[in-house]
Amino acid sequence: MLYHKTFNHKKSKTWVVFVHGAGGSNVVWFRQLREFKKYFNVLLVDLRGHGKSKTEYSEEEIYKFDEIALDVVKTMDHLNIKKAHFVGISLGCVVIRSIDKLAPGRAESIILGGAIIRFNLKMNVLVSTGKLLSSILPYMWIYRINAWILIPSKKHAQSRNLFIREAVRLGEREFKKWLKMSTEIKENLQEFLIKEASAPVLYIMGDRDHMFLPMVNNLVKKHFNSQLEVIHNSGHVCNLDQPDDFNECSIHFIKSISG
Repeated sequence: MLYHKTFNHKKSKTWVVFVHGAGGSNVVWFRQLREFKKYFNVLLVDLRGHGKSKTEYSEEEIYKFDEIALDVVKTMDHLNIKKAHFVGISLGCVVIRSIDKLAPGRAESIILGGAIIRFNLKMNVLVSTGKLLSSILPYMWIYRINAWILIPSKKHAQSRNLFIREAVRLGEREFKKWLKMSTEIKENLQEFLIKEASAPVLYIMGDRDHMFLPMVNNLVKKHFNSQLEVIHNSGHVCNLDQPDDFNECSIHFIKSISG
């Protein structure tokens, strides 16, 4: 069972499930929690191998990406949460799309922040280089390089530092397990480019997320069930860079779906 936290609302029956990205933990949602608790029931999870879920799986175990997604579904089942609105950031967005694929109907809506929707040339180079160097260089060197490429702006140094600090807690073994799943992740992304989600999707992207924003912008034009909000003065980790804008967009979207 994943480590999780729940925050129950006195009146609302609506649940929101937050899913962090690779190398993170539920801590990355600290700027969302206060606002979301005002309106909804909230579930925070630490994905397999992350945060306080690290002790639940043996060091030798090989991960499958679908299992990562099903961990979240099993946690919801344990808590008797039938449906929820899912909010993800970065690679957590791929986890959410996988949840929707494996357990269709569980998502009332899907909010994808800093979404990764496919591996472009730069991403492929990063992943291939990471695999090649993972047996030679300390993993944190590789992770720091990736962090600077994904979050290059000095204005977003606080987000980048949190990104790196959470990766330190992840540890080298877990980093390599997730790196090995890159092929499965790419296969899922190829499917998601063609097949729309079963629930309405809101993409929230920073205007300075130069690697992923153009791809998302093109995808939304093709997917009938999706829409895009671009947050100004924000990079890849838009929920931390501009939390007020992220929260406002997300909460309004959820309310419009929930009625």
